[in-house]
Amino acid sequence: MARMGSADIAALMRREIAKGTYQRHDRLPASRKLAELYGVARNTLRDALGQLEAEGFLETRPGSGTYITFQRDEVSAEAVANASPLELIDARFALEPHVCRLCVLHGRREDFDRLDELCTRMEASVDDPVAFAEADSEFHRTLAETTRNALLIWIIRQINRVRSMDEWTRMRHLTLDPSIIATYNLQHRQILNAIRSREPERATAHMKEHLETARLSLTRAADT
Repeated sequence: MARMGSADIAALMRREIAKGTYQRHDRLPASRKLAELYGVARNTLRDALGQLEAEGFLETRPGSGTYITFQRDEVSAEAVANASPLELIDARFALEPHVCRLCVLHGRREDFDRLDELCTRMEASVDDPVAFAEADSEFHRTLAETTRNALLIWIIRQINRVRSMDEWTRMRHLTLDPSIIATYNLQHRQILNAIRSREPERATAHMKEHLETARLSLTRAADT
């Protein structure tokens, strides 16, 4: 059985929250108990909780605990649950190239440094699909956050929730081999370098190429 990373734990907890196992305002069990429940190290759990907090599912209150803040939206929850990986790619095609343009306009040195760190993590994970997928999700989430556009950030977060669904997890295991990971790593670097150089159209072109590669990979996997 493949080991679970923080993205997998975040996905499991996201589904539990969405289906009502955890209700808004509930306090989560202590981290030690949660780590035992999911069979992971506490640092893996901590990273998963950090992802969920960044997405607005949780809030940590010092000295009190971690609480559910997510309020279920029946329409958006159904749209996410029923979306396919290829629908995810199509939605990303509609938004992420323009995200790159906004990153050029609004990006700061600290944003670029964070994106560079994530590229380095992905490059060190060619033989570790779980670690790569975690850093990959964070890379694209950080691009959205770099726009400083709260509505766009929220939309991208909803789109990325599809990546926690069972079908996406299955497709990830089918598609993320060392060769495709190496290709994605090169494309991520090209996107970052163009944004850092303040070249919006080059960044946009690289993002489109990246998403087209992902679409082709998913299409091939769906045919197997």
